[in-house]
This record gives sequence, structure tokens and C-alpha cells, in this order.
Amino acid sequence: VPGYGDSPPAEMVASAQGRVAFLDRVLQQLGMQRPVLVSPSMSGRFALPFLLARGDQLAGFVPIAPVGTKDYTAEQYQQVQTPTLILYGDRDTRLGPQALQSLRYLPRHRVAVVSDAGHACYLDKPEDFHQALLGFLRQLK
Repeated sequence: VPGYGDSPPAEMVASAQGRVAFLDRVLQQLGMQRPVLVSPSMSGRFALPFLLARGDQLAGFVPIAPVGTKDYTAEQYQQVQTPTLILYGDRDTRLGPQALQSLRYLPRHRVAVVSDAGHACYLDKPEDFHQALLGFLRQLK
């Protein structure tokens, strides 16, 4: 994503509104209608403001120990009606539980903890991660 990793800083994503607009453009360019947004780690800076502003455009949301959860209030999360699967590895003792503490206010959430996995639980235990993800996707309308 712009401004992260090895990409240069990008003025267009300097604000939450800019990140929402960027993600909205990406989804439009891909022709996606009511996608499930999967958001690991740093992508939370894009996904969380998008969820709060445009969650009604999503069929589901899967945060995987995302950063930025403390930037929003319980009341803001309580307004979101998007079905959510909160996922993290049980060895992620920092971001996983921190994200859960904030995201538990989402009214339509479930939690899946991947055993014996760290922050990148999708890499540590891909079979368990995919089993949880696919189970959630099957239950969406």
C-alpha cells in the first residue's frame, strides 16, 4: 500500500479520509461489489477507516491483528453492521489481544484464535487460518 514497506510516502493517504478514498478507488477499479475485506497488520490503517465510513459496502470484514484499532471509540465500532471475523494467533501477545479489546464492540463479530501461531498467523499456520476464514465466508449471505 502507498506509504508503507518500500513504497515512497504518498500525500494521498496521509489522512484517514485519503486512505478511505484510495481503498474505494482500488475496489472500484477491480470491479468488486460487496467484497470481504481481509486486513492483516498495517493494512488496518486503510481497512478500519473504510469499515467505519463504508462498511455497508462490504459483505464481511476479517481483521488479523490490525494496527490502528485504538484510534476509534467503542461507539464508532458499535455503529458498524458488517459481519466480522476477528482473527489472530495465540502467540501474538501484543497486537492480537489489543485489537480484540477494541474490535469486540463490533456488534456482528466472531473471534477465531489460531493456536501456536504468531502475528502472521496466516503464515505460521496456513491450514488453520484458511479453515477459520473459509468457515466464516461460508456463513455469509
